[in-house]
Amino acid sequence: MKKEKRNEENILLSIKNASYRYSDAEKDEYALKDINYDFEAGKIYAIRGRSGSGKTTLLSLISGLERCTEGSVIFDGKDLKNINLDTYRNSQIGIVFQSYNLLPYMTASENIILSMDASGKKIKNKKQKALELMESVGLKENYANRKVLRLSGGEQQRIAIARSLSYNPKMIIADEPTGNLDKQTESEILDIFKRLAHEEGKCVIIVTHSQNVCDAVDEIYDLKKVK
Repeated sequence: MKKEKRNEENILLSIKNASYRYSDAEKDEYALKDINYDFEAGKIYAIRGRSGSGKTTLLSLISGLERCTEGSVIFDGKDLKNINLDTYRNSQIGIVFQSYNLLPYMTASENIILSMDASGKKIKNKKQKALELMESVGLKENYANRKVLRLSGGEQQRIAIARSLSYNPKMIIADEPTGNLDKQTESEILDIFKRLAHEEGKCVIIVTHSQNVCDAVDEIYDLKKVK
């Protein structure tokens, strides 16, 4: 497991003694058990593990969609149990999915602007901001008015990343973001994530099966299936 020296002052997210058990599970049947991970701003991380190891459950805990049965998830010094989770998801974290999760009947720029609207943040000239975000992920202005279904997989994922950045979150969570992409496009998407972490100071967390992704990150956490 790739590890680097921890800078305590830069820790943005901490998972402390976190365990999760589904409501219909047996008392000793856990999906996750005693997880302790720290994530720093300015670094890119990979979380990997076999099917059934709890990767999706962990993402649900990090994003506040589920609460720990035991333990805590601490973001920027605050326990997720004690904050408004809608505000947290709409303004502090950006989520990128393997299947992009864009609205196909909207254009590329409309998908990004919709995310700005949902965040509730005051953003001047949203159309111009959407164009700037598209440019930051390698898409020219002429893509702005194209419907999502006219875009390639790689182009859609770039729009999905731009959408996740639309309200300037501190953390980006990506669930198998290169799983549907060819190797060249995967490399280009990884370059975007690395820039976001290393140049813009964001914390980037990627759940992945890809060795190429693992080779590119600063640190890897391996999840093991609970016995």
